[in-house]
Amino acid sequence: TDFSQWWTVFEDPTLNRLVQSAYKENLTLRIAGLRILEARALLGVAIGRQYPQQQVGVGDLAYNSISSHNANTSFGDLTYSSLSIGFDAAWEMDFWGKFRRGIESSDAALMASVANYDEAIVLVTAQLVSNYVTIRTLEEQLRIAQENLKLQQRSYDIAEVLYRNGQDSELDVQQALALLLSTKATIPELETQLKLARNAMNTLLGQNTGYVETLIVPGPIPGVPEQIAIGIPADLLRRRPDVRQAELQAVAQNAQVGVATADLYPSISLAGSIGLVSISKDVGGGGGSNLFNSDSLSYSAGASFTWPVLNYGRIRNNVRVQDARLQQALVAY
Repeated sequence: TDFSQWWTVFEDPTLNRLVQSAYKENLTLRIAGLRILEARALLGVAIGRQYPQQQVGVGDLAYNSISSHNANTSFGDLTYSSLSIGFDAAWEMDFWGKFRRGIESSDAALMASVANYDEAIVLVTAQLVSNYVTIRTLEEQLRIAQENLKLQQRSYDIAEVLYRNGQDSELDVQQALALLLSTKATIPELETQLKLARNAMNTLLGQNTGYVETLIVPGPIPGVPEQIAIGIPADLLRRRPDVRQAELQAVAQNAQVGVATADLYPSISLAGSIGLVSISKDVGGGGGSNLFNSDSLSYSAGASFTWPVLNYGRIRNNVRVQDARLQQALVAY
């Protein structure tokens, strides 16, 4: 059963419009939505780390000139120009799953941000509906108080007339007056509470003070259905986005333990470069005419590894830090 639009059971068009307006304008929901965009971009960064981490296109044009009269020079004219273009790349291989665990962590973090957005929707909707019911209740209480004030004013006037004509006691007049003043004193308090509730509604809608008054005209209190289907407790837990968020945060942190553990092992990288190099004594740039000859091809390739054997204390303690954070996330879940 879909309970995502549970407030529609009240069958109140005004409430439906307010909820839709809150989804578009509430600032907390905007922040939660932007966090999803941030997490999605971070996932893209993590995926990109699987591929060659360094790709550089290089180009160089140089003119070199050394005087033949330079000291200790016996090579004659040392004036020449050089031209080169090429491409360099380096790729750290993911032997120990460091980058794969990073993707796993970022993916879980993205889903956690979605759950955070869902939680924000639940909280905003619940607060808005509760606030709306409060506004309708206060409006009804204020209406009843104003009607009672009219009736009690009339009762007081009758009691005073009867007292002046000797048909009633002074005690009846004083009792009618006390009841009248008591009811009159409740009206300013109800008006203050109503104004506070409307201001709270403006905040939920992300609008300035006075906006709600243009949307909500006096109306009845929403009717509550006689029965509400909420399901069994296990289903309720599955539907709660804050529980899903806590679970996904634990999954993301679990992957971070794997990322930290991978630093204990050597990093193996492949590197290579390929390019064209041409050197010519033609100062005018004649070297460029030979740049694309097959003899101008230059390339190199190799492998390397790094192993921070002297930093094991730092790495192991970082693993302990990530594991402690995982335990915290599990306890929170």
